[in-house]
Amino acid sequence: MKNNQEYFIIKNNSSSADLEDIPVMDYVSFREKIISALNEENKHCISYYSVPSEDYLRLICCIADDSDKSIEIFSCKSGKDIKLIESAASLSPQVHIFEREIHENTGIVFTGHPWLKPVRFSHSRADKSKTVDGYPFYSIHSEELHEVGVGPVHAGVIEPGHFRFICNGEKVHHLEIQLGYQHRGVEELFLSKQDALQWCILSESIAGDTSVGHSLAHSQLIESLSGMEVSEGLQIERCIALELERVAVHIGDTAALCGDVAYQLGQVVCEALRTVVINTTQLWCGNRFGKGLIRPGGSNYPLNEEIAQAIYDTAGIVEERFGEIADCIYSTPSVLARFDEIGIVTKKQAHAIGTVGPSARTCGIERDIRRSHPFQYFRNYIVDPVILESGDILARGMLRSLEVQGSIKIIRDLLKIWSESKRNEEKPVYNYRLKPDSFSLALVEGWRGEICHSAMTDKNGKISHYKVKDPSFHNWMALALAVRNQEISDFPVCNKSFNLSYCGHDL
Repeated sequence: MKNNQEYFIIKNNSSSADLEDIPVMDYVSFREKIISALNEENKHCISYYSVPSEDYLRLICCIADDSDKSIEIFSCKSGKDIKLIESAASLSPQVHIFEREIHENTGIVFTGHPWLKPVRFSHSRADKSKTVDGYPFYSIHSEELHEVGVGPVHAGVIEPGHFRFICNGEKVHHLEIQLGYQHRGVEELFLSKQDALQWCILSESIAGDTSVGHSLAHSQLIESLSGMEVSEGLQIERCIALELERVAVHIGDTAALCGDVAYQLGQVVCEALRTVVINTTQLWCGNRFGKGLIRPGGSNYPLNEEIAQAIYDTAGIVEERFGEIADCIYSTPSVLARFDEIGIVTKKQAHAIGTVGPSARTCGIERDIRRSHPFQYFRNYIVDPVILESGDILARGMLRSLEVQGSIKIIRDLLKIWSESKRNEEKPVYNYRLKPDSFSLALVEGWRGEICHSAMTDKNGKISHYKVKDPSFHNWMALALAVRNQEISDFPVCNKSFNLSYCGHDL
């Protein structure tokens, strides 16, 4: 770690810092720092939020530098009576969603913000008069245009969200996505519970399809703040679990894409194959989604030779069967006609809005935390991200196929390394003590993209602030851009090609 006058640099993912080492700037300098940093294509904002206290609000911004594995952290303080400050989003669009959240939570108005609307309608919002029912949708008054509303209740088994289209005939001119229909108060529960096991259960429930990813981010955070170190063997096990989750969801998403374009063969084969993968996770820890598998300091379900062989066998089945069906899917003209050059997000757009994960990698942006800010055993095992250029549905589908192949190789390699490593069956640790007056953040590359958990402790070592960022927080705007100038009938398959999280966004 290095301390500069302007900002604090964390050189390694999942590190902690003394709160007093994070510089406090005036807001003008703070805003200028955000804008100047995000003008560099190798940097993106991983988290930006407000921390309340009795006397002031503290704004904290964390920016990742993908070129040197570092994370820049800087902050400013604002008096509670100050309600007008100049927006950075007008010049750095990717912070638009962060400023909107801060506005909703605190009442601070970012002047010059292009789209200062509510994000979640959380129960702790500053203005209780703003409700989901009164969301200020953008509209265009024209005899040639009409509006189409979809949701929040959907025909499929998905979570609630409202999509408001402005169309000219069948062509979409504009899509506005309104979320905020469900809240469990996740971040507030991390403060009110103050129980280590409850925190673990809470973290793996943030987004049910990313239980391993979110629980791993939480465990890394806790281990950083408590000074815990885990064995190489456990780090390998965690990476294997993360890649199993990636494989299962990518195959399931491929099934959903096939279903939306009426390619039933691809749908049923992929659905059956996904079941094989998640049943292997269930064999490992008793839960098909990996709940209970990741815990700070150790594991209740250490990998053994029997489970390792089952994972190895599953990898072989996936490689053969998914390879065969993927060849069929991506060589069928009727499928390609619905995927190719549909729902395009350009590289320029993806950079502007700070897209992460597969949504970025299909636009030619090499953004993968396993490579840029490695964690666990990925610090020793180099991942080569799959990068595609076209930014359309076909790319988002093909990337899943290629990443499944990549994850199978990673799993096999890690199983071999694990079999040769020295293993200690560490049990989870729940009676740890956290460093007082400290700040820490942890990044994990989940299947949907980068997950970020950050926390602050008070003088007694008690967590005083906890922040969660699911990759969907970045990527919902990419879906809105992707459907512009498309047929509205292409929206369902375009939506599936991103498969963003509603609950991970709403928290």
